Amino acid sequence: MAGLAADRRTFLKGLGVLGAATLIPGCATSTSSPGSGSSTGATGNLSLQSNLSAEQAKAAMEKLVEAYNKTGGATVKLNTVASEIYRTQLPTYLTSANPPDVYTWYAGSVADSYAKKDLLLDITSVWDTMGNYPESMKTLSTSSNGQKIFVPTSYYWWGMFYRKSNFAKWGVTPPKTWDEFIAVCKTIQSKGIPPIGIGLGDTPWVASAWFDYLDIRINGAPFHRDLLAGRGRFDDPKVKAVFTKWQEVLPYFDPKGKSFPFQEATSALLGGKTGMFLIGTFFADSAPKDALDDIDFFQFPIIDPSVPVAEEAPTDGYFASKKAKDPEGVKKFLTWLATPEAQNIYVESSSGTAIPANPLGKSADTALVKKGKAMIEGAKELTQFFNRDSSDALQPTADAALTKFMDKPDQIDKILKDWQAAAEKVFKA
Repeated sequence: MAGLAADRRTFLKGLGVLGAATLIPGCATSTSSPGSGSSTGATGNLSLQSNLSAEQAKAAMEKLVEAYNKTGGATVKLNTVASEIYRTQLPTYLTSANPPDVYTWYAGSVADSYAKKDLLLDITSVWDTMGNYPESMKTLSTSSNGQKIFVPTSYYWWGMFYRKSNFAKWGVTPPKTWDEFIAVCKTIQSKGIPPIGIGLGDTPWVASAWFDYLDIRINGAPFHRDLLAGRGRFDDPKVKAVFTKWQEVLPYFDPKGKSFPFQEATSALLGGKTGMFLIGTFFADSAPKDALDDIDFFQFPIIDPSVPVAEEAPTDGYFASKKAKDPEGVKKFLTWLATPEAQNIYVESSSGTAIPANPLGKSADTALVKKGKAMIEGAKELTQFFNRDSSDALQPTADAALTKFMDKPDQIDKILKDWQAAAEKVFKA
């Protein structure tokens, strides 16, 4: 995807937008018999398939569903699936004969990729009740054929996270430019610490954040979006420039990070075994409570000041199957999810780092959230994340190319040639 509390003194504890603390097998379930997709198939039950499997995020979803079930609408039954399994099984869910009704997932191109296959319910009538949402959210929620297909409920940000106490101990301050960033890396490395954490084990998509940010810093967001939409080529010299720049910092990555997922990379960062970590706010699912107040972040360094600044701001929410057994019940549920009341329940019950999509929703008033929100609002352009700006089908091509690059950076030309060939197969499918 693709995508960032009750105790607001602990501003991070478990957004779980992209990650899962534990991978637990799951499958699509439905308590109702297949229907024609018309309102006459109403059963009184709706199935909600969720990838929010981290402990606090799952608990927040349970509270959200519990609150809706008290409103007197259809009864929603929540089925939580480990995020990495959900990611691979989502196409199967949507194309099955008896699919779940509603799904947690991501706005933008990734949702549109399913709409193009005629798999998603048209929820234009839901958007008729969402007049206070910004135009940008409406655009992200509209399919190529003009139908509204998605209800955004929150967004979050990515950044270079670090422990304030460790930066103070090492005598470094957050960098703003690429040259300053390299200088910080050299200083941290001189202390015997790998400067940059990474977690590619079961979560190879984490590397896509590096590709995204380097590309939008060097070539700009429009070029990046065109590339991911198939209107550019991965073997373009401009893309090679991204990898050439990346090579400058490869010596500063934690070599152990290739073998474990981002949750363990989080532990390494918090344990002072790495210095910095490019990740979304959900990373703190793995953070112990006593470390949370020591976490901060800085904006990904500026490389070319002439390139308009873009930031990754993944937007999360819900879409529904076109085969939903009770489409009117689904639309009533989605209309409720779009309200500030519903979004506040989730934010307050999880980490507080997610920012409600509804302008009337209340985000946490912590310094970290204010800083993240200000960074996003100050950006000239916004991107989502690799698969969210393209499709879930293109993500594996990135996983293969980027992990190979980190292992064999001297093979850039071959990697990009292979990536382009793999991408062409995706775009022609």
